[in-house]
Amino acid sequence: MRALFIEDDEKAAGFLAKGLKEEGYAVVHAADGETGLHLALTESFDVAIVDIMLPGIDGLSIIDELRRRRVQMPVLILSAKRTVEERVRGLRAGGDDYLTKPYAFSELLARLQALVRRSQAETGQSCLEVGDLRIDLERRTVTREDRKIDLPPREFALLVYLARNAGRVVSKTMIMEQVWDYNFDPQTNVVESRMCRLRDRVDRGFARPLLHTVRGVGYVLRDEP
Repeated sequence: MRALFIEDDEKAAGFLAKGLKEEGYAVVHAADGETGLHLALTESFDVAIVDIMLPGIDGLSIIDELRRRRVQMPVLILSAKRTVEERVRGLRAGGDDYLTKPYAFSELLARLQALVRRSQAETGQSCLEVGDLRIDLERRTVTREDRKIDLPPREFALLVYLARNAGRVVSKTMIMEQVWDYNFDPQTNVVESRMCRLRDRVDRGFARPLLHTVRGVGYVLRDEP
C-alpha cells in the first residue's frame, strides 16, 4: 500500500511515516504543497494524507486541483481547525475524510484503512487472485487452496505489489520504491531476504510454486504449469 503524506511539520511527518511503515505502508513525504501536488499528479498512490496549512499551495487547493483533474485517489485531511464549517469546507473541496489535530495514530490508521477499503470496493479490487492464491485486501488475509497464510505487514505489502503486477517481472529497484519507499541501495539484501521468507510461506508445501526469480532482472508472481 503506497501513501502520500503532505505535511510541513517534519517531526509530525517522521512520527506518522514511522508508524505507517510498521503497518506495511510505503510512505512518500512532501514538505510543501507544490511538491505534494506534483507527486500526486505524476505518481500512483493508494491514499493521500493532506494537511491544510502548507507553504506554497494549501491543502484544500491541492485537493481541488486533484478532483478537477479527475484524480480519484482517496484523501484524508488533517487540520488543527475543529469547527463544523471547516470540516464541511474540506469535504466539499473533495476530501474523503477529515481528522483534527492532535490525533491518535490508531484512529488515523483505522480511517486510512476504511478509505482504502472503500476505494478498492468501488474499483472492484477488494480481492486479488493468482492461481489458487487469494488475497483479500479488505480483511488483509491470504489463502492458498483454502489454507490460511499468515504474513507480517511488510511481506503482505510485498505480496500485494507482486499480485497487482502478476505475470510481470518487477525489479529490485521497483520493489524498493513501491514497498519500502526509499532509494535503491545496491548493497542491501533486504529484497532478497524478504522474498526468501515470502516464498517459504507462500510456496512451501504446495505442488506448484507461484513466486519466481528471473536472474539478473527481478521477481514475478505467476501461475504456470
